[in-house]
This record gives sequence, C-alpha cells and structure tokens, in this order.
Amino acid sequence: MADDLLKFVSIDQKMPEKRTAKERAEDFSEVYARYNVDGAKEQSSRCSQCGVPFCQIHCPLGNNIPDWLRLTAEGRLEEAYEISSATNNMPEICGRICPQDRLCEGNCVIEKDFDSVTIGSVEKFITDNAWDNGWVKPITPRKELDESVGIIGAGPAGLAAAEELRKAGFQVHIYDRHDRAGGLLIYGIPGFKLEKDIVGRRTGRLEQSGITFHLDFEVGGEAGLAELRENHDAILIATGVYRARGLKVPGVGLGNIREALDYLIASNRKGMGDTVPEFENGALDANGKNVVVIGGGDTAMDCVRTAVRQGAKSVKCLYRRDRANMPGSVREVQNAEEEGVEFVWLSGPEAFLGDEKVEAVRAYEMRLGAPDATGRQAPEPVPESSFTLDCDLAVMALGFEPEDLPALFGAPELRVTRWGTVTVNHSTMMTNLEGVFAAGDIVRGASLVVWAIRDGRDAAAQIKQFLRARATVAA
Repeated sequence: MADDLLKFVSIDQKMPEKRTAKERAEDFSEVYARYNVDGAKEQSSRCSQCGVPFCQIHCPLGNNIPDWLRLTAEGRLEEAYEISSATNNMPEICGRICPQDRLCEGNCVIEKDFDSVTIGSVEKFITDNAWDNGWVKPITPRKELDESVGIIGAGPAGLAAAEELRKAGFQVHIYDRHDRAGGLLIYGIPGFKLEKDIVGRRTGRLEQSGITFHLDFEVGGEAGLAELRENHDAILIATGVYRARGLKVPGVGLGNIREALDYLIASNRKGMGDTVPEFENGALDANGKNVVVIGGGDTAMDCVRTAVRQGAKSVKCLYRRDRANMPGSVREVQNAEEEGVEFVWLSGPEAFLGDEKVEAVRAYEMRLGAPDATGRQAPEPVPESSFTLDCDLAVMALGFEPEDLPALFGAPELRVTRWGTVTVNHSTMMTNLEGVFAAGDIVRGASLVVWAIRDGRDAAAQIKQFLRARATVAA
C-alpha cells in the first residue's frame, strides 16, 4: 500500500480536463472529460486511507470510498467497480451530479491544505470503465419468485428499489407518467451535467434484467392505486415531487413567467429530438432574451446554464441570500459564472412589470437578519432599495412540493402529512395501507438524487422483509 497510496503530499489535486466556458456554452455536452486509467490511478493514490473516513460517513449511501480508491490506485479496476456498485445502484450518475463539495469531498480530511481527493470524478471513471469493458451485466436472480412488486415512478428511488428487488428474484413492474424512464435524471437535469445515454444504459440494463416498464402510464387514469394493489403483492410509491412552489407578487400572472421544471423539460426534450411546440414558438426558448432566474438551488443553476446554451442575451440569477448561504453546489456556481451568468446576491423579486408579457423584474435589496430555529439567518427586505432588471423570460426555481396524491391516485384513504408528503412508518417505510410503501422525495421532500437512491434501497429491503414474512405465515 505504501507504494500506491498516501501521495497527497507529493501529488496535487487534478480534475479531469475541463472544457472552456466558450466551448461548453455552445452545446449541452458534459463539462468535464473522463480520467484515463493513469489519471484515475494517480488521483486515487492521494487518498490518506484514514482510520475514520469522513468521506464515507458523509455519503448518504455509506459508499466504501477508501476501499475503491485503494483498488483503483492499485490498478484493480474490476474489483473497484464491484465495491463501488455494491452500495450504489448508479455510481457513474452520482459521480456526475452529486454535490461532492457538500458531501464526500467537502469532508475529506486532507481538503484544507492539500485539496480533497477527486472522489466524484474517480467514481464516474470506475463505472464508465466497467461499462466499456463489459463488466456491467444484466441481473440474473438465483431464483425466480412468484411475488410481484409494482413501483410508481421511474426516477432514482424507484429504479434503485427495482434493481434490489429484482436481484432477490421478485417480478418487478415500474409505472411512470413519462414516455422515458429516468424521471428527473432524464427530464430535469440538463445534458451538460448528465448526458442522457448514461441514464438510458442504466434503464436498458434493468429491462434486460426482466423488469417491466409501463410508460405513459398515469396512475389514477390508466389504473388507480386500488387496482395496482390487486395486481401486485406490494406497491412502492416513488413519484418524487414535481409541483412548483409559488410566489405571490404583483404581475406573477404575466406571460413568459415560467416554472423551472417546465423550462428544463422542454429543453431536455428538444435535445432528445422531440417536437416541443412551446420551444418552437419561442415561449420556452431563451435565445436572444434577457433571462432572470429566481432561486439559488441546483435547479436554478441548471436553468441559468441552460439559458446560456440557448443563446440568451443576458442571464441573471436573483437570490435572496449571499454566496456563502447559497444552497446550490459551489462548483455549479463557479461554472455558471465562468459561462457569463450574473448573480444578483441578497435580492428578492418585488413585482413583475409589463402589459401582457413580462418586460422587467422590480427587485429589492435584502439583508440577513436574525437566525431562525436552525441557526440560518433569515433574509429581510431593505427599505427603499428597489431596482429594475430587464426581463423577457423569468424562470421560477423556488423548489418543489408534492402533488395531491390521494386525489391523483383515486385513493382518499392514503394518509399524507400537512405538507402533502406521504406518511410512512419510518421503521418499515410502509404507509397506512397494508403492503403499500413509499420512498424518496415523496416522503422526505425535495432532496438529492443520492438520498433518493438510498431511500429506494432501504424501501426494497423493507418490502423483501414484508413479503417473506407474509409468505412464512401463509406456509
């Protein structure tokens, strides 16, 4: 180990090659290239193999990061893939889109003086390399079981649960409202962060493994929750949260004020070759427009960077707190600034101006006041500080809330919280309905993909336990 590791004192951090801002602003290809084998081995060799790996502790999946870094440094790449995929159903996806600066890399013990190990980029390399070498195989259960599980939602939580249940031999059916599987991985995240063929090969592997996808399937339309319960031995609700949070200010009903997800879905569909009428008529196309995005999370970063690639005249991000308190990834903010996005910190929208369509946003300056219950300083308006920004397209990226699932699913008996998330027993992940489980954002609220994967894996474990217990009683 001495020859292959602990080299952080002699080898600097080196990210994979990064395309120039000018080059990447012209297309939706990913920003970073991929390590070659030597590059991945070299950067993995910087791991200190510390006794208490903070990177692993701060990973929602508890990934065995030091182990697969060691194996990569030693050139044992197939073993590194096996270790990486043992705890994560989508390592190459998490390697691309996880906010490593807030999770594993941000808690690396060598970060402060030496820069952290490039964990995300190595994670991406390990599984991309495994795909290239044919090491990623369809699932072949040791024994086929008669019980079937219906999963509502083909996003990361549903896909992770489906894979774990299929490994155990269950018959798995996934129902999704969209015409492609992947959920927000396909429709919500732009290609410059996650190219769509990366998701497609994952869902394709699940199909090859015997998982049945029912796409363009609206639960509550094609069939209600009660009918699905009759058809399956267990149900997992993994719909995610899609309804945009609103903003109550004058002029919010003007034309060309759009929700972030509508904007991103249109752009992604266009990129995949679909005909998108609202893009074709210019309503969801930023080309030549002054764009103002309101919000400061990762979705807002996706929107501003999409607008740049669509040829916007100007792109501004209006956020009510300062840079230090911004929830979006630090790396994403840096990339956006390099690409020409202007951040208007400590500012909030006061009104949208225009006759039929928005022509400007009147905003006011804000300051950080007293901390709230979590210790975070609450923003408050500065009196008489209004200013105006030209705006032809305003995009609202204020977060997401659950839809009314009991009404949507035709299941008024399904219990939800006062926030609209599905109520579960957190020990079993089961709802108030026998055999109906829930996982992901529809339980915890809008969160990270890595947490959705974790929840999907946990739900699969609980479903397996439930079905085995029921089979034992029946026997």
